[in-house]
This record gives sequence, structure tokens and C-alpha cells, in this order.
Amino acid sequence: MPDPAPAPLPAPPYYVVVFTSVRTPGDDGYGKRAEEMLKLAAEQPGFLGVDSARDPGGLGITVSYWRDEESIAGWREHTEHTLTRAYGRERWYKSFTVHVARVERGYGYTRPDAGAGQVREPAAAPDPAAAREPAGARGTAAAT
Repeated sequence: MPDPAPAPLPAPPYYVVVFTSVRTPGDDGYGKRAEEMLKLAAEQPGFLGVDSARDPGGLGITVSYWRDEESIAGWREHTEHTLTRAYGRERWYKSFTVHVARVERGYGYTRPDAGAGQVREPAAAPDPAAAREPAGARGTAAAT
């Protein structure tokens, strides 16, 4: 098994969908379906990557990365994803929240003795005027 590492991402801007959930007890097919959804999401136009973690108590956070809001909307409307979300509400989740945001800058660090030994500098910030959403723009929620 490879060492865990954050998803490699392009320079901003891009979008994130942050799905925070609390699971019900037991697996009830969740693990298998989560793997299938990840494979399917990776095939979607605009998908950039995913980071996910869950603690033993059932709290999980999945951050999926997307090129634009249209890509997020396409994933949200995908038939298999729609069916899986409905099943999740019925069986797998006690509660969840979804946040969608545009990433304006990002940076990271890798300990020198852990492999790459490189500090990644912050990506150049885009022109603030270009970062504003047009009037009437709306967020798009999508659970991963």
C-alpha cells in the first residue's frame, strides 16, 4: 500500500466540495459503494482529485476537487451518484453537511526525510477582480 499523501492539484483557481458526515453503525455495503463512487467520480469531466478521512467514531471528511462549478453540477446530476446519495440518506448517514468553495490559493509542505523534501510555494493569487462571482451566481452543492 502506498504512503498516504494529499491529492496532487493544479494551481488555483479550482473548486472544492467538502462533505462532512457522521455514519450509522456497521458497513451495510458502504465501503464497496464508496470505492465505486470514487472510481466513477474520477471518470467525470473536471474531476481533479479527492482527500478523505474517517475517525473510528464515524465522523468523516471528504474533500473532492473540481475544475469548475459545471463539473460539480455534472457529478451531482449523474444517475448513479444520485441513487447512491438517496441510499446514503436512507442507510449510511446520521447527518452530513456539504460546502462548495472556490480555492484562490493553495500551498503544501513535505518533510525532507519523508520523500520529496520540497516546500511547495503558494500558487500565485489571481486578480481579485477576476475572483468575484458575477451577480446572480449561485453555489452548487454536491455530496461525494
